[in-house]
Amino acid sequence: MSANTRIINYGNETIAFEVSFSERKTLDISVHPNQQVTVKAPVDALLEEIDRRVKKRARWILKQQQFFSQFDPRTPARKYIGGETHLYLGRQYRLKVEINLQPSVKLKGRYIHVQTPQPECTETTQKLLENWYLERAKTKFNERLDFCFIPFKRLGYLSPNLQIRRLDKRWGSLTATNTIILNRDLIRADSRSIDYVITHELCHLKHPDHSSAFYDFLGSIMPDWEKRKLRLEQMLV
Repeated sequence: MSANTRIINYGNETIAFEVSFSERKTLDISVHPNQQVTVKAPVDALLEEIDRRVKKRARWILKQQQFFSQFDPRTPARKYIGGETHLYLGRQYRLKVEINLQPSVKLKGRYIHVQTPQPECTETTQKLLENWYLERAKTKFNERLDFCFIPFKRLGYLSPNLQIRRLDKRWGSLTATNTIILNRDLIRADSRSIDYVITHELCHLKHPDHSSAFYDFLGSIMPDWEKRKLRLEQMLV
């Protein structure tokens, strides 16, 4: 158990959670698709207060963990071999790996064609495919951010910058410097799910925490956000 891992007891249940400290004003509790619980706390937060806050949210935490458990077993790790299926914008495409001196990745019909001088090297195929996903994500995410920002622009907010990274435990975040960070793997989800994640993060422009006021605001902007969230988790967990 790492130094940043703590546990609390709630009835007959035990909840383990990881705590990280940063220059922030609020305490944020998250339950991730792998059922892991993380807490982001201000640098001056007391551990006793963090434990108390987690215990106060224990019923919600257990409910979220139960929700994510219904999606086990998760999608097995990809091997990047011909015939394997890969998601792109919510649809399954079959992988075709072909020999060619000029590396490229192209979407044709229901297939993703990866051309490489080393078709037997799965690491090369993986790198080519991930680079292709990243380039597609840059275009798609900027397009969806422009669309999702429309109601926030009317409310007088400044459009955030966009960064795309590989995130292990979340789909997105909003930084204190007005930058939205999106998980590059989100390009595998459909546009409605992408819009949900972006809108969720944009709502943090008004409410930095996950209070009831935050979810009320999210619901006013995107009334069907819960359905979109469920579809996202069913698709990519």
